[in-house]
Amino acid sequence: MRIAIASDHAATDLKALLADWLRGEGHEVADLGTHGLESVDYPDYGYRLAAAVANGSADKGIALCGSGIGISISVNRNPACRCALVSEPLSAKLAREHNDANVIAMGARLTGIDMAKACVTAFLTTDFAGDRHARRVDKLSHPPVLENSQ
Repeated sequence: MRIAIASDHAATDLKALLADWLRGEGHEVADLGTHGLESVDYPDYGYRLAAAVANGSADKGIALCGSGIGISISVNRNPACRCALVSEPLSAKLAREHNDANVIAMGARLTGIDMAKACVTAFLTTDFAGDRHARRVDKLSHPPVLENSQ
């Protein structure tokens, strides 16, 4: 699988560990940065990751920052991405199964390497359930027009 991974400065260590582990598992990994500890802006890396998933150069994405919150928000600005902030394997599994997430986000200050690996494994090995969930996921890309109710 082609996986894009990106982080801000707060998550470079976790990103490097996950990228190496994923390569060892046989995945093609595109490390989209950042590569140092100098302060950077997480939206820049979230947007870069989202573009890779949206243009098809990556099948899935992993977004990391200190909390996972900021970078997940930036990834979700791209309408082709459904990024879920996860903290344990069940949320990663449900993000795929029910929401057809194509990106997960985690916080390096909140998630250790073993839990991060468990989340990534659940994310990559779970299929979208479709059925009633497909209708709901479709509404994420095509929201209904709601009348102004006052």
